[in-house]
Amino acid sequence: MPVLAGTSGWQYRHWRGVFYPPDVPQRLWLEYYAGRFATVENNGTFYRLPARETFSEWHARTPDGFVMAVKASRYLSHVRRLREPAEPVRRMLEAASGLAGTLGPVLIQLPPGLAADPALLDECLRQFPARVRVAVEPRHESWWTDGIRAVLTARGAALCWADRGGTPVTPLWRTADWGYLRFHEGGGDPWPRYATAELRAWADRVAAAWPRDATVYAYFNNDQEGAAVQDAAAFADLTRSR
Repeated sequence: MPVLAGTSGWQYRHWRGVFYPPDVPQRLWLEYYAGRFATVENNGTFYRLPARETFSEWHARTPDGFVMAVKASRYLSHVRRLREPAEPVRRMLEAASGLAGTLGPVLIQLPPGLAADPALLDECLRQFPARVRVAVEPRHESWWTDGIRAVLTARGAALCWADRGGTPVTPLWRTADWGYLRFHEGGGDPWPRYATAELRAWADRVAAAWPRDATVYAYFNNDQEGAAVQDAAAFADLTRSR
């Protein structure tokens, strides 16, 4: 089972001297990162959608086989709250097409206060062509229903499995033939690291849920003190050894 593990973002200044050597300039951080991880989740696109040329530049700076997941703009998820999704989805995909073969899944992270609406979700997912993988990360408990699970499954979209404190905060539904995980904060020491036992438990869950040939993307969002890069590397090693 190919598990691609990386971090949520790569441009953290506090990673200098922790992950990035002091003599590597910031303009080369993506190259340095891509030499050590197979994937990254671009969470900067949530705040501002770059031009297609910027995506093309990122593609040119990374090696063959590298995968960049793209977090959907907050304009789609938090401003419009999934309403009238056609135009923001179209703009996002046109820009992200600059990644060409580097483009990985698109993550739609929903606001914590947004209650479930199966019809809105279905209409949003309908805007994506079948070739684009979409993961959805709801954060309101009203989304954990059979109706929502059915919409995700019918559209081939992955429910994002999310963790906080070493514990799942979402159902562990398998709604697509691929998977998407996000790790927000571990329960290990020092904070916010993940303990080895927590990472091993997640590796077991992934192995039990997907067949050997399924692709699973895993991103660590606990960027403080460079915890994300350490945990992503450890999780990659654990899943590889399995």
